[in-house]
Amino acid sequence: MSIAIVSMVNNTDMTDPSNFSTVGNSEDMPNAGFPVLAWSPEIQGIIFSSVSYGSLISLIPSGYLVGIFGVRKTLVVGLAMTSLLTILTPFAAAQKVLHIIMIRVTQGIFQGFVITSVFSFWKNWAPPIERNLLNGITLCGVLLGNFTIFLVGGIISHSLGWPYIFYIFGVIGLVCCTLSVFLIYDDPMIHPYISNNEKEYIISSLPIEVTPPGWSLPIKAAARSLPLWAILIICICYSWTFASMSEILPTIINNIFHFDSINNGFLSSLPSICSLVSIIIGGQISDFLLSRNILRPVVIRKLLIVLGMLPGAGLFIAVPFVRGNTTIIILILSLAINNLCATVPGVNILEIAPKYNSFLNGVANALSILPQIIVPTVAGFFIGQDSVNGWKNIFFLSATIILIGMIIFLIFGRAEIQDWAKERTDTTTRF
Repeated sequence: MSIAIVSMVNNTDMTDPSNFSTVGNSEDMPNAGFPVLAWSPEIQGIIFSSVSYGSLISLIPSGYLVGIFGVRKTLVVGLAMTSLLTILTPFAAAQKVLHIIMIRVTQGIFQGFVITSVFSFWKNWAPPIERNLLNGITLCGVLLGNFTIFLVGGIISHSLGWPYIFYIFGVIGLVCCTLSVFLIYDDPMIHPYISNNEKEYIISSLPIEVTPPGWSLPIKAAARSLPLWAILIICICYSWTFASMSEILPTIINNIFHFDSINNGFLSSLPSICSLVSIIIGGQISDFLLSRNILRPVVIRKLLIVLGMLPGAGLFIAVPFVRGNTTIIILILSLAINNLCATVPGVNILEIAPKYNSFLNGVANALSILPQIIVPTVAGFFIGQDSVNGWKNIFFLSATIILIGMIIFLIFGRAEIQDWAKERTDTTTRF
C-alpha cells in the first residue's frame, strides 16, 4: 500500500471528500485506465493505520492459538488469508473508503497470526549463542520484503498499473504459504529434511524447561518489573522508526522530491537493504562479545541500544536541515544505524523471563503495533496541515521518542532472570 498509494491517489486535488475521483485515460501515463482516488492525507493515514488495528486485535490471542494448534498451522492460515486479502485490495479500493479500511483491518488480524508464529519458532530452534543472529535473520526477512516491494512495486506500478502490485505479491504470498506446508515444522525432531547431527546439536543446546501443572503468569509482579517495561518501551521506539520507514517514507519522498513511481520505489527501498546489513552486523557483534565473554550480557544489550539509537536520533534531527541528495543519504543512514539494536528486545525478554517468553513476546509485538497505528495518522495530520514543512515535525518527534527510549533502557535494562520469572515450588495462586 505504501508504494502503491503514490499512484493510487490524486495528490493534486484533495478537495473532493468522496473516495472515487477520476479514472486515468491517457495512453502515455502510467496507471492509465485505473481508478485515481481522492484520499486526503488524513484519510491516507487512517488507511495505513487500519492494518495495524487488526494486528493489535490478534497478536495476543494468536499466541494462544499457537499453543493449541502449533506454529505451522497458525502460520499457514495467517499467510494464506493475508495473501488472499492482498489480491482483493484493488477491488475494495475502487469502492468506498470503508471497504478498503475493513479489508486492511481483516488483513491485519491474520498478519498478527504470521508475526506471532514466525517469532515463536526460535524457542525450539535457536541455540542460545545463536539467538541474536537468528532473530536478526528473521527481521531481515521483513526488511527484505520491504526492499523488494518498494523496488519492484514502483516498476510494476509504472509499467502495469498500481493494482498489479497487490495481485502479484498476493500470488507470491500464496506460493510461500504452499512451501511453508512442506518446509516448516514446529520441532526439529520431527523435521524430515535435516540431519540427525543437526537435530542433536539443536536439542542438546536448548535449556531444559520445567513447567509445573497449573502454570500461569504472575501478572502483577511482571507489571511492576522495570526491566520488562524498559524492553517494552524499546520495542515501541524501534517500531516507531520502522513504521516511519515502511509506511510513510514513499509519501515523504513524493512530497519532498516529486519523483515518479520508479525512482520513488528505488529510493524507498534503500533504507531496507541497508538496515538488513545493519541487523546482521548488530547480531554478529552481540553473539561474538557474548561467546568470548568479553562483556556481560547486560552491557552488550545497552551498548547496542546506544550504538543504534543515539546516532540514529542525531541523524533524524539533521534531516530537515540538509537539501538535495544529502537528505536521502542521511535518512538512509539514520534508519540503517537504528537497526543495530533490532535484535535486543526479543533476546532480552528471553534473558529476563525465559519461562514466559512466548506470552511476553506477544505483548511486546502488540505494543510494537501501536506506532504503526499512530505514525501514519500523525504524519497525515502534519502533512495535511503543511505539505512543505509538516514532514520536518515527523523527524523531530521520532528523534525525541528514540532518545527517551534509549535513556530508559540504559537506566532500567537488565539481562538476568528476574525473581518473578524464576521457577517456584510453592502453590501460591498466581493470575
